[in-house]
Amino acid sequence: MEPMDPVHSTATLLLIAAAAVALLLLLIMKVRLHAFLSLVLVSLVTAIAAGIPLGDVPAALALGFNATLGSVALLVGFGVMLGRLLETTGGAQVLADTLIGRFGENRAPFALGVAALLFGFPIFFDAGLVVFLPIILTVARRFGGSVLYYALPAAGGFAAMHALVPPHPGPVAAGVSLGGDIGLILLVGVPTAVISWYVGVMLVSRFLGARVAVDVPAALFGELNGGVAEEDERSPREAPSFGVVLALLLMPMLLISLNTVLTTLVEAGAVAEGNAVVDFLRLLGNTPVALLITLLVAIAVLGRPSGSLANTTRILDQALGPICSVILITGAGGMFGGVLRASGIGTALTGSLADVGLPLLVQAFVIATALRVAQGSATVALTTTAGLIAESVADAGLDGFHIALLVMAIAAGATVLSHVNDSGFWLVSRFFGMDEKTTLKTWTVMETTLGLSAFALAGMAWGVAAAVG
Repeated sequence: MEPMDPVHSTATLLLIAAAAVALLLLLIMKVRLHAFLSLVLVSLVTAIAAGIPLGDVPAALALGFNATLGSVALLVGFGVMLGRLLETTGGAQVLADTLIGRFGENRAPFALGVAALLFGFPIFFDAGLVVFLPIILTVARRFGGSVLYYALPAAGGFAAMHALVPPHPGPVAAGVSLGGDIGLILLVGVPTAVISWYVGVMLVSRFLGARVAVDVPAALFGELNGGVAEEDERSPREAPSFGVVLALLLMPMLLISLNTVLTTLVEAGAVAEGNAVVDFLRLLGNTPVALLITLLVAIAVLGRPSGSLANTTRILDQALGPICSVILITGAGGMFGGVLRASGIGTALTGSLADVGLPLLVQAFVIATALRVAQGSATVALTTTAGLIAESVADAGLDGFHIALLVMAIAAGATVLSHVNDSGFWLVSRFFGMDEKTTLKTWTVMETTLGLSAFALAGMAWGVAAAVG
């Protein structure tokens, strides 16, 4: 559903958006209405208030909900089942022990973050987080303290790579819209992501972890009785080796990377489009398919020591029940963001900022930030902002390096201020057992410092290039 022609003025639409977010926070944090019900109710009220024709309101609600579930539900389901197998068979403990042994106990959060940066190169934020979840929780359970010490560096690593580095769709689409060189954007994006992760995530997570105590949740993977599952699910001698666990984690990354490389070759014309073998390999690298294949391999490799296939099925079934709420709330968050887009609120917001006379780099950041706040999706904010400033970029005649810095600035704006209309906000909230207020004080703050760090790096590089030039 394309954004409709607004029936209200820009000022009115912005007031509606602000009132919708305020009402949502009030219902969730003060009234204590369930987040799923609150999101659906506010989405409905916002659609009507914004002037969407009453006959089109159901379609507007369903579009964002369905689109979000279509991209998240399979990833979360397959990822949590894989995580449950890793947890109950001792694989997560083996990986955690090895990582801590290599980096040391004091650097456990750093080790998790570095691993997330590496694995986050080919894999989307949602998929990476659900695959890594049992490892994060196992390490946090072992060393104690607030789970934020361990969760934020890893989640922030996936977020940084997803927003800033090709082949993720946001920076790729923005680079194409601006006429940039994807290879150069990659070369600029990787150090920007790593440095901004360390400054805006790693250091900030230490500050937040020391001030906000969040217990390690056990609901997603069952009570582990101090880190040891029930005897019929695993025993110490049945724990898989580090190599097996690492291979299972790398398998979806490699399959997805294969898909990315082949897609790039096809788009560049180096490989003929329509080749049956290439299309089959690309299918294997589709994110849900890659996770499904990995899960089936994990069942074969990890399930055998746990006994019969029926026992393995019981383990997987136990993993699915607790995540129903996560999936529904995430879908409802997508519904709210979809209503904001369909109503024209996002367009009104960017239109009001496009002609304020700011420098191009600052304008890119501000517009992306406004879009991020208005509709939640970082990818949508990236692609839409790039389209809005593309003409100005072409008129300025910028070289590839400056275009890459513009993409970084857009990505930075598309990262900050994650809140209740962002599906990632709800994944982090529910996976790590935080209420909405705590998530705003931690995840939202960390996403903002991550984005501001990336923007600062882009600004410094822009200034240095101007001085040298």
